[in-house]
Amino acid sequence: MTAAEQGLLLLCCRLEDDVQPLTLAQFRTLRQRVLAHRRPEDGDRELCRADLEAIGCSGGEADRILMLLDRRDVLEAQRRTGITACTWLGETYPRRLRERLGDDAPPVLFLLGDPGILQRDAIALVGSRDLTPLGRRYAEAVGRMAAESGYVLVSGNARGADRTAQDACLAAGGTVLSVVADRLLDYRPRAQVLYVSEEGPGVGFSAGRALRRNRLIHAAGRWTFVAQVRDGQGGTWDGSVRNLRHGWSPLFVPQDGSAGAETLCRLGATPISLEQLQTLTQ
Repeated sequence: MTAAEQGLLLLCCRLEDDVQPLTLAQFRTLRQRVLAHRRPEDGDRELCRADLEAIGCSGGEADRILMLLDRRDVLEAQRRTGITACTWLGETYPRRLRERLGDDAPPVLFLLGDPGILQRDAIALVGSRDLTPLGRRYAEAVGRMAAESGYVLVSGNARGADRTAQDACLAAGGTVLSVVADRLLDYRPRAQVLYVSEEGPGVGFSAGRALRRNRLIHAAGRWTFVAQVRDGQGGTWDGSVRNLRHGWSPLFVPQDGSAGAETLCRLGATPISLEQLQTLTQ
């Protein structure tokens, strides 16, 4: 990891629950100001208060930046767990997230598993936690389709549709990219699974975090499939509506007669039956 990447990680990542980092836009502005004032003899040396004052940072801004940079002990402790990081500045950062999310793309992705999985083509699955029999069959079908067609399955590891699809994909010999909303440190390596978090590995679950990570799931795949959705309620609804608003990926919903699926179709989603699903990638 380069010095610039480590700076991005320290400045823009929430490594602890109670520390608010810079946004990617704030980091870009800071980096531009630093580079404009940097002299050749400075090299890659660490920023100090004098540097920050020279580029016009207030005392409070300088205190915040220096506090964020002074977290290398936390970073080193997390490295020893086997968790790696992929930064927005690096060549291995997923192209789709960069292009589709822009400034809303996570500055850093923390990874547990094979980082090469990030570079493979993928399809995504979202859905309710409490599944109907049809919703369960749909989630299983998407998981199998991903495995049989050579796609990575992107999902969120939540109870219900996510885990149903993930289990079906793995059982069929496929590979899963699981975007988690809780402590990455609580996971253990698993064959053919890459666990991904946009928060530091020690940051815990929150409802807001679970909603926010849905944009990564919708933006990471070639297509996104909704196994089941409640009309106007829940994380699946919220993420699907935002996908349709921003155009992160083509959205497919089951022809299950539900009010949620019909509303998403009126907003621009494509209905698809189980039979059609099974021939989509052929």
